[in-house]
Amino acid sequence: MSLYREFLTYIDRTFSEGSRREIRRSMHVAVRSLAGLKRYDGSPLAGHSIRTARIVAEEIGLGRNSVVATLLHDVARLGMLSPEEIGREYGAACETIIRGLNNISEVDPKTSTLQADNFRELIVTYSTDPRVILIKMADRLEVMRSLSMFPELKRNKKSWETLNLYSQLAHKLGLYAVKSEMEDLSLRYLEPKEYAHIVQKLSEGDAARQAFIAEFTQPIRERLDALGLHYKLKSRTKSVYSIWRKMRKQRVPFEEVYDLFAIRIILECAPEEEKMQCWSVYSVVTDFYTPNPDRMRDWISIPKSNGYESLHTTVVTSTGRWVEVQIRSRRMDEVAERGVAAHWRYKGVGGGGLGSEQWLARLREIVETTQATESIAERFDLALSSREVFVFTPTGDLRKLPEGATVLDFAFDIHSNLGTSCTGGRVNGRNVSLRERLRNGDVVEVTTSKTQRPKSGWLDFVVTSKAKGKIRQILREDEARNAQLGREELERKVKNWKLPLTLEEAVTVLSKHYRIRSGFEVYALIAEQRASTAEVKEILTRFVETGGISPAQEPQPRRAQKEGPESPSASTKGDDECLVIDETLRNVDYKLARCCNPIYGDPIFGFVTIHNGITIHRTDCPNASRLREQYPYRVLSARWRETTSSGAFRATLRVVGDDLPGLAGRITDLIAQELKLNIRAMSFNSQRGVMDGQLSIEVRNTQAVDMILHKLKKIKGVLRAFRLN
Repeated sequence: MSLYREFLTYIDRTFSEGSRREIRRSMHVAVRSLAGLKRYDGSPLAGHSIRTARIVAEEIGLGRNSVVATLLHDVARLGMLSPEEIGREYGAACETIIRGLNNISEVDPKTSTLQADNFRELIVTYSTDPRVILIKMADRLEVMRSLSMFPELKRNKKSWETLNLYSQLAHKLGLYAVKSEMEDLSLRYLEPKEYAHIVQKLSEGDAARQAFIAEFTQPIRERLDALGLHYKLKSRTKSVYSIWRKMRKQRVPFEEVYDLFAIRIILECAPEEEKMQCWSVYSVVTDFYTPNPDRMRDWISIPKSNGYESLHTTVVTSTGRWVEVQIRSRRMDEVAERGVAAHWRYKGVGGGGLGSEQWLARLREIVETTQATESIAERFDLALSSREVFVFTPTGDLRKLPEGATVLDFAFDIHSNLGTSCTGGRVNGRNVSLRERLRNGDVVEVTTSKTQRPKSGWLDFVVTSKAKGKIRQILREDEARNAQLGREELERKVKNWKLPLTLEEAVTVLSKHYRIRSGFEVYALIAEQRASTAEVKEILTRFVETGGISPAQEPQPRRAQKEGPESPSASTKGDDECLVIDETLRNVDYKLARCCNPIYGDPIFGFVTIHNGITIHRTDCPNASRLREQYPYRVLSARWRETTSSGAFRATLRVVGDDLPGLAGRITDLIAQELKLNIRAMSFNSQRGVMDGQLSIEVRNTQAVDMILHKLKKIKGVLRAFRLN
């Protein structure tokens, strides 16, 4: 009963009369509904709800609706009250929070570091109300504080989840005390011997450590006061988990951990004086203590890419003891404390609304600035748009797919062979078609058939590039196979009919008759029997009997004019003779020429081949003049469709620079990490102090290539960067 009394005393002291009434009522409902239900140690289950609610109110600082939803979460999770019933009694906000908490409770992450990022994003996606994820942090913290009551296997599983999922979310939210406690409690059960060893060492040296800090900082304080600087000096001891991780990473014993504790000097000064005063403090510290030059970190002159600014140095006292000193302004300290310099970062930010990174950063700011009497939900834009869905395989593996993904996308994501033979699936036990769109948390099973083959209509509803690429590849293979059969059939028939025509002439005659642009399509017509043998014979025989002009000599209505290939972009949209290139397989079959590798945005023209449809060349292709001179009747004006900019084209770049250490790494980091582009192939050679590299990368258009080249030229040591093809 003391637990209940302490909680109600806190509520009475903190909340308004109306809020107190609602919280008391919800607590009585929880206690009554959960009566008889016990935890592992035999204590009432309602005790968990009350302890969690107190963390929500006291340690995180949320309001009435959050406390009510926390108290009733287990009641709703166990089916004693529905979210709708809770919503009618306590308001729509409580219903929304309950639904989010129930969704997260159903997630059962596997112990796999590879999937941890996906689970963190899934939890954020479920948290459509910002309070949901904060309450979940409180719920997990209460579980960790009570973890000793659980069986060993459950302790280990929850400790792994907390360390890899929840503590990192807490860090991102700026809940640093929650994060550190979660990490320490996880370590306590995952590595009990090492945890106990570090705790004992810290306890043994605490009094001496405090005395040392006072002695260490005294001369620094006196000098700073004499200089008239306004500052705040703090000391902090590293958490048990941080010390353990440092020992593991550096392979050193407890006694050799340099930064067991740190001194932080925070200056109160104008922005224009920050650097000067920080370096003045550094000078003061190093006047008294000798710095280790290998552990000097100047993130003031050149801040970290994530915005972190601070001046770090590690100094040694006359007795040989090492101390880390951090020097920063109040502004720098606030930036760091808001999580801008957090180590873990969400991916796939973009699209409408807030992405996960911005969403959490905004939530963190609101948690810090909102007063207890204010409503967080009223101050927060709830538009979280992750542009991704998270679904499970029947065995519990988590897959991340783009928003709008279908069962067919899921099948291709698992394996290409599964996608090509997919006939439908089962989502949450329900039979669905392969067009069914997936939602967060769906459990998806794929059904297949050995006789199934991809169809062109599949391209209308799949959204992943993997599915689209594989479908296109198989469709092309099927068409090529049909075309080969058609070609052999036509060649055999022309020979049997004893017509004085070459295969090339026959194809050109039929292309003109059927108003199609490539021999590839002619072969497909014959192979698929869309053009009967009798009809083909009649067309070719009539051409010969009428003494038709040789196709190579006949003026073609679509023959390129002299200036055509040089200026295909001059063709208007209304020009039927201009070939419009897009990403689909409809209307015309084409391939991008390997000799010049055209990219969206390049001036282009088409060339009709006998066996492989149309190839697309750049107007400055090395083969362009030869093709125009020898085969003018096969040259087509061409342009890119205006909307074709989401594809992946391959461009080959050459980079020449000084042979400096790490230059190749900086080049690949720019392309792969900063610009998020795929590198398909690369090679770097060094000779006589000059580095020569080639990179084959995937880009959307020529503008992307220009931007990449511009950024490459700005890298220190790069002399030249240009596109090869």
